[in-house]
Amino acid sequence: MCDTAVTLTDGGVLFAKNSDRDPNEAQVLQWHPAAVHVPGASVTVTHRAIPQSPSTFATVLSRPWWMWGAEMGANEHGLVIGNEAVFTRKAIGKARRGDEPGLIGMDLLRLALERAATRRDAVQVIVGLLERYGQDGPCSHEKPSFTYDNSFLIADPSGATVLETAGRTYAVEEVAGRGRSISNALTIADFAEAHRDPLRTAVARADTRQAQTAAAARAARTPADLMAMLRSNGGSDPSAGPTWSRVSGAMGAPNMHAGGAVASSQTVSSWVSDLRRGSPLHWVTATAEPAFSLFKPVRHGKPVDLGHLPSNVDDPETLWWRHERVHRSALRDWSAAYAVVAPERDEVEARWLADPPPTAAAFAEAAEIEARWHAALLAELGERDTRPRWLRAAWRRYDDQARAGARHHRVHAWSTAEPGRQDADLTGS
Repeated sequence: MCDTAVTLTDGGVLFAKNSDRDPNEAQVLQWHPAAVHVPGASVTVTHRAIPQSPSTFATVLSRPWWMWGAEMGANEHGLVIGNEAVFTRKAIGKARRGDEPGLIGMDLLRLALERAATRRDAVQVIVGLLERYGQDGPCSHEKPSFTYDNSFLIADPSGATVLETAGRTYAVEEVAGRGRSISNALTIADFAEAHRDPLRTAVARADTRQAQTAAAARAARTPADLMAMLRSNGGSDPSAGPTWSRVSGAMGAPNMHAGGAVASSQTVSSWVSDLRRGSPLHWVTATAEPAFSLFKPVRHGKPVDLGHLPSNVDDPETLWWRHERVHRSALRDWSAAYAVVAPERDEVEARWLADPPPTAAAFAEAAEIEARWHAALLAELGERDTRPRWLRAAWRRYDDQARAGARHHRVHAWSTAEPGRQDADLTGS
């Protein structure tokens, strides 16, 4: 589950996306240089191998830890793409039993960034691969049976295009007007009428979120406006926190929160691109929960070593899991945590937006700030947890799953979320 939006300003294009995945699915920010490949080479994507392109462009990608493909990313030409899971009535063009798997949407996104210089070229790359290989295969590490079709919002400095798919069929729409967004629902009218699965689309609350992001995209003027959109819990007061549902957690707004019994996705990384200037600049959290994360400036050609790669196992030596200490502490009392974090978050981002620092300096400063936030949240919240019991129980399960592998090689000092209960959450280590 995700949301992607684009704003066409008088000065150029702005792009934004939240990547919503399983709550323990760490996301990796990686840079890949341009390359020339030997004739006949192949590339192994998430579930299969396909012929490699003669050459590939330099990219910076945000990808789930276990996938070859990416949820969002950019290349050296200022091409930016985000994808969405969409739910269709029938699996047109899916692999038959015994066939080799097709490509998943995240593979198509990365392949387009590596092989296309413009949004129109990207459409052709994705369509060509779709027609040849179809889309198929597990799209979740935790739930291998979960698979879906995809839509894409593709932007470059000159404009934006929506590409929606159902199996091997597709529809394309050029973005007109000031803003456009996509969510977990087909939106191109005739194509949606023919292929949309209304039940799964409703469970994902896709139309609710898409209405919010479309309005925000039309109103946005700056990257800060789109950051605020990605942080939105759907209400006018950002300190009020999520609106929770036993069925779907908090999936009714762009900033998504896990916890539902039927559907449970979490915003695990967020991205904003500013394509208005000669050299595109991207703003990336590389961590979950944008309301309690800092957007750091990222350039495609200036890679930064962010340390060990994360997985779905808790590891505080990795960037993503260190930040989970802040995120999972904040969930215990959203309003109190927001009062601790938001003033400094806004001050730092305003300073960075006015004068973007080098990427390495921004990540280093963010690490120091977030360590202070975690200490301050522990001091402010103590053992307090304002969430309903069913929601606390859901997050204990996520914590237990994340700890399962860590116990084999590391001992943590876990905090106590409820009197008398040990190993309750990740907030105290």
